[in-house]
Amino acid sequence: MTSIKRHGALAAASAVLLSLAAPLTATAAPTGRTALAWGQCPGAAPASRQECATLAVPLDHSRPNGPTIDLAVSRVRSEKPGARRGVLLMIPGGPGGSSLNDPSGKGQKLPQDVRDAYDLVGFAPRGLAPSTAVDCGLDQADLATSRLRPWPAPDGSVAANMATARRMADACARHGGELLRHIGTVDEAHDIDRIRAALGERRVSAWGVSYGTYVGSVYGQLFPRRTDRIVLDSNDDPDPARVSRAWLAGHEQGVEDVFPEFAKKVSAPGYPYRIADTPEGVRREFLALATRLDHDPIPWPGANPPELNGSVLRQTMLDSLYDPDRFDDLARLMTEAREGTLPPAPAGPPEQVMQNVAAVGAATLCNDVAWPKDPAVYQKDVDVSRKAYPLTAGMPRNAMVCAAWPYPPRQAPVRITDRGPSDVLLVQNAHDVATPLTGARRLRAALGRRAVMVTVDSTGHDAYLANGNACGDATVSRFLATGERPAGDVYCR
Repeated sequence: MTSIKRHGALAAASAVLLSLAAPLTATAAPTGRTALAWGQCPGAAPASRQECATLAVPLDHSRPNGPTIDLAVSRVRSEKPGARRGVLLMIPGGPGGSSLNDPSGKGQKLPQDVRDAYDLVGFAPRGLAPSTAVDCGLDQADLATSRLRPWPAPDGSVAANMATARRMADACARHGGELLRHIGTVDEAHDIDRIRAALGERRVSAWGVSYGTYVGSVYGQLFPRRTDRIVLDSNDDPDPARVSRAWLAGHEQGVEDVFPEFAKKVSAPGYPYRIADTPEGVRREFLALATRLDHDPIPWPGANPPELNGSVLRQTMLDSLYDPDRFDDLARLMTEAREGTLPPAPAGPPEQVMQNVAAVGAATLCNDVAWPKDPAVYQKDVDVSRKAYPLTAGMPRNAMVCAAWPYPPRQAPVRITDRGPSDVLLVQNAHDVATPLTGARRLRAALGRRAVMVTVDSTGHDAYLANGNACGDATVSRFLATGERPAGDVYCR
């Protein structure tokens, strides 16, 4: 989850469209020409193939002739125009992530026949700079990841979390402006259809990652006749009753799915930061260290907060389990913390970036679905979670800023159904801390005949061309390049 799930700034719809014949509210696609004025991207090297443009879209899509905001859009054109099929929209994770640099970044990892078949298109979602941006003006201390993902007190109390939620929600209400109320998954889905229309395309292919899988699913539900080949990579639970609450809760199982892989690595003989002799011993050592730091934190100058306490250790664990390449970071931190010393504090993004990402993430998660306001609801859930999932200490069930959000959802969340074209391929790692396999299976079930799922026997968040394997990558690439999709669900060992 960028944001709640991917960038660590925070971890994320509207009227249900039940008929393939439902009317489209976006502007009809122009035929044969683009409505965008492409030019050199700000700060890009002169030889860069990536182009950028700005697209005005309605602030409120229910008022298409009302005030507008700007979206920043990018593209890298097909490398073989004669083989061009259309556009491949890269839908970012988050909420709070951007795909603006992806066409010239991770898009260049795509196989040549895929880059030949599509113009690669990215965008900065509404609210996220350089699109028209929002900012909640949060206290610097509240930008700590362990505040944005709220960890209960050492005794399990959520009282301080509720106070933080009220403070953050009040800041968003004071500083966020009208745009803050119009940031959500359904808004992004409508923005995507505006991008499609401005590109002159009748249909769009897409590669959505993490939170982008939910955006892609909602887009396919609202605009089923506008989709071509849809890849959903590292998939969110589409539970229409809980939406973002389900994503946060998913970290309980996600940690249980991935921590054993970490424990096997750091208990191996010869490992430089060996924590224990067995995987079970690693788990015991982690829990003991976190408990010790709950009561006796270690000063950590330059960090936010400026100490390593139990919650910061748990948050570092959660962040490190996103990618096996980061397992060493957690093992080193544990090793040094047991000795009472710490490595240098990791550098974070500039505060302005953190403020922007935090605001977009909060607005999306809190506007998509109503969260309970009663602290007793969270306290009960946290108490249950702490007993069942001690590694995550109740955080996934806790009260975040949404518990005090001042605005009710403008619309009901979209229910993902099997009504629509059969043009979706899900790819999912078996061991994924942020979007666990259990949630992906729920999305697969909701899509029914519309989808096929490729489960990859790999560890880490983001499967395709990242933490997956050759079998999964080849299956997705073949689908994008040729349309060939497995006849049924497959498991890539």
